[in-house]
Amino acid sequence: MKSPIAVVVLAAGAGTRMKSALPKVLHPLANRPMLAHVLANAAALKPARIVGVIAPGATEVAKAFAPHPTVVQKRPLGTGHAARAALGALEGHRGPVLVVFGDAPLVTTASLRKLVAACARAGAAVGVLGFVARDPTPYGRLIVEDGELLRIVESKDADATERTVAFSNSGVMCIDGKLIASLLGALRNDNSKREFYLTDAVRLAREAGQKAIAVAGEEAEFQGVNSRAELAVAEQALQQRLRAAAMAGGVTMTDPGTVWLSADTKFGTDVRIGPNVRFGPAVSVGSDTVINAFCDIEGVRIGRGVLVGPFARIRPGSEVADGVHIGNFVELKATRMGKGAKANHLAYLGDSDIGAGSNIGAGTIAVNYDGYGKHRTVIGPDVFIGSNSSLVAPLKVGRGANVTAGSVVTEDVPADGVAFGRARQVTKKGRATALRAKLQDRAAAAKKAASERSGNK
Repeated sequence: MKSPIAVVVLAAGAGTRMKSALPKVLHPLANRPMLAHVLANAAALKPARIVGVIAPGATEVAKAFAPHPTVVQKRPLGTGHAARAALGALEGHRGPVLVVFGDAPLVTTASLRKLVAACARAGAAVGVLGFVARDPTPYGRLIVEDGELLRIVESKDADATERTVAFSNSGVMCIDGKLIASLLGALRNDNSKREFYLTDAVRLAREAGQKAIAVAGEEAEFQGVNSRAELAVAEQALQQRLRAAAMAGGVTMTDPGTVWLSADTKFGTDVRIGPNVRFGPAVSVGSDTVINAFCDIEGVRIGRGVLVGPFARIRPGSEVADGVHIGNFVELKATRMGKGAKANHLAYLGDSDIGAGSNIGAGTIAVNYDGYGKHRTVIGPDVFIGSNSSLVAPLKVGRGANVTAGSVVTEDVPADGVAFGRARQVTKKGRATALRAKLQDRAAAAKKAASERSGNK
């Protein structure tokens, strides 16, 4: 059952400080647009509806909100004006309305739920999430007395006493759905910026004889993103949160600060991760797997008991079954490694199927691109591919076959076949001494010629 909560996400800001053609709320954190984090946290509340407020022409942002509806704030006239634009989409809703910001991706579902519950217990018309700021200078102050929120004072308008208050406004607000239309409709823009401030809803509620409250949260959650520098700070904070969750779930990290996760990275238990490892989007790692140092992994499902790296790269579209070994300087791209298969050294396997128990020798290349299209290499189970082999796709190598070292294989190899794809070796006995003398004479002559040229200058 859905709760009677509605969520309004304000995402109409221009984001000019980002200096980017990409809308601010679509800049990624942990390889997911920051707006997607906000929507995921809101969706976890199972709200009756989520409504996005966007700027005119913001088609990319509207797509990011889908399947949730969006409304357009036609002119940038403040947060209250933006929230007012959502009233039509909230018609008929009588429960609490959460107003959150699309550029504040670190606010957790737990904090949103805490705010809604506190408003319900107190019978408050308006509730605000606040935090005790280490440096409250940039923030509006929450003036609380006897458990009630009296007003929100913007930093520039605070008097000497109010400036000593560290309890600061996060901007996240919960408003009674039965009163939201009247409160937002009463907002005025009689201020220096000629804007409609959502924070004035606190004063208007109290003037109407209603109650307002403030609920304390952790400052780290309320980091907004307005610049590239703040984006980097938010990334660090989110990475710390993701690492902590992974370790709490049974993952060991040798040097957590150098492991970079995506928002959707999934781990089994007893996974061990070395330093300087990056997990791109769409990675799942099975239990008892070891990811050694300096690996880059993206778009792959990795099974149990797998050994990866160091210095391995796994690119999107790959699948790695249980017990596989992917060694140093091995790269997979759209490749399926069967159970117990091994590629321990210096190999490129692109667009390939490697059968269970097969061994790929050092220096092996799956030659998947002919300049016009990609082709697939299919290697059956229990195949041995010798070192320094080139497998020219499209190619099939049957079960139990053996490709000898140094081969260039251009034709299919049947099951249990042995393929030689190299030139026949020629050995000339007793000729090494004469060859060395010839090479020494050549080197001496070249050295003498260089010396003479230098002397003539």
